[in-house]
Amino acid sequence: MITLKKVNLTKAFAAFDEAWSPRVGGDINDFQVKLVKLDGAFHWHHHEAEDELFLVVRGTLRMKLREENGGDIVLGPGEYIIVPHGVEHCPVAEPTCEVVLFEPNTTLNTGNVENERTIRQPKRL
Repeated sequence: MITLKKVNLTKAFAAFDEAWSPRVGGDINDFQVKLVKLDGAFHWHHHEAEDELFLVVRGTLRMKLREENGGDIVLGPGEYIIVPHGVEHCPVAEPTCEVVLFEPNTTLNTGNVENERTIRQPKRL
């Protein structure tokens, strides 16, 4: 028997405090639904092979993009953006926000850059 689980985003986001540390909320084939709290600016990076969907649940997200990719896009609650692989981007929370990510399970949160914010094995909710 398969047990299906309903996820309440408010409760899921309340379950953790760390910014820039995605939590896996579920798996869909080779993709994952991740929840992440953002605070301030991340860093410029791109993903070689993975596209990413950023859905803002609470707060404001400025997705910084290079001019050749159209420049910055500001997102509010209920809005999302898909960043194609290879596109350099820099997420900036203004000032904080909660975001649902939908991306392949191979996606490293820091993309082509490895630093103190790199999370190789995200915790599960």
